[in-house]
Amino acid sequence: MTGRLAGMAALVTGGTTGLGQAIARRFLEEGATVVITGRNEELGGQAVAELSRAGPVVFLRADAGDPAQVDASVEAAVAHLGGIDVLVNNAGIGAVAGALETPLETFDAIMDVNLRGAFCYAKAAFPHLEARGGCMLHISSDAGVTGEAEIAIYSVSKAALIMLSNMLAIEGGRRGVRSNAICPGDIAPGMRHMAAPGEEERPDDVTTWLLPPVGRIGQAADVAEAAVHLASPLASFINGVALLVDGGMRAGMRTAIDPAGTVR
Repeated sequence: MTGRLAGMAALVTGGTTGLGQAIARRFLEEGATVVITGRNEELGGQAVAELSRAGPVVFLRADAGDPAQVDASVEAAVAHLGGIDVLVNNAGIGAVAGALETPLETFDAIMDVNLRGAFCYAKAAFPHLEARGGCMLHISSDAGVTGEAEIAIYSVSKAALIMLSNMLAIEGGRRGVRSNAICPGDIAPGMRHMAAPGEEERPDDVTTWLLPPVGRIGQAADVAEAAVHLASPLASFINGVALLVDGGMRAGMRTAIDPAGTVR
């Protein structure tokens, strides 16, 4: 099979929906074999049925917030794939709340998945990545570059994830393993389904979103394409970056365009 990731094996956490599923699909289309993880077995089965049209994929039930499940899923992925060339730390959760309004249990849950989970996956997968000269991709957020007060602790977790990626880039780079972060802006489907603590998550109305300078809302495929490039041999000298995929929204102040065409 040909493709930028031909013959490579990838583990994508949180791969049953949204960005994770889009990344898994593009990896398959580019020739990789993929294992996806998630907490919901029903969603996992649906994702495999959809993704199998593009290539060989397996679902493993795992909660990124549970270190024991992280370790077990990495071992199972290696047993199935024969090794790992790419780890995509995509699993993430969030909440709509200011910093002082965030309950401690919500803070802990966000950090356990978004930061500690990524750290645990990086540690568990590293020996396998080192054995094959692989790489890590950490799906952060534009909110980790410029904080958003209404999703305060999510912003904190994603900023910390960028710094974790940087530290892994330094240590891992010396041992042949690259680490980079991708920072999506407003993406459909993405993380714009967060709700206040204790409330049910629900998608936003995309028609009300502010537009970035490029004049359209980002798609999951935009993030997936960036992930393919960073995972490929073509990006062998790219290490320790935080790549914004946001259509220019964070390029400066007052760059957004509301649905009426007014720059804000």
